[in-house]
Amino acid sequence: MKKVFIVLGISLVIAACGGPKPGESEGGDTTATAAANQTAVAAQPNVDTSATKTGTEPAATAAAPGNGATLIAGSDCTTCHKEHQKIVGPAFADIAKKYTPADEEKLAKKVIAGGSGNWGDIAMSPHPAISLADAKEMVKYILSVK
Repeated sequence: MKKVFIVLGISLVIAACGGPKPGESEGGDTTATAAANQTAVAAQPNVDTSATKTGTEPAATAAAPGNGATLIAGSDCTTCHKEHQKIVGPAFADIAKKYTPADEEKLAKKVIAGGSGNWGDIAMSPHPAISLADAKEMVKYILSVK
């Protein structure tokens, strides 16, 4: 049964991150990406999907200090990442080994823009509804995982 969930999760990520469809611009359709992100989160057990942003909400205000873990729990991050286990994307602990707090802004922008190439061929989907301040809080938490 566990293998079924893993295969389902990987399939959803691949579908969400497969790149632009024929006739789409390189930036892709943010509405489709947001819908795919919601689908991936909905497939996860014990995830509060009411906290998931669809890309249509106004930018959130800055998160409270130390709130990165809460922001991550309310997003689709754990569909592809775990603290100490590689799923589709790298484990948070591996990210913390590779980067320093000096990379915080660069990584926060990467969370928002998405992309590929740093950890393999599978792209991370963009998260345009996450504010830069919230993305920085999330990155601070990720860089603290040892």
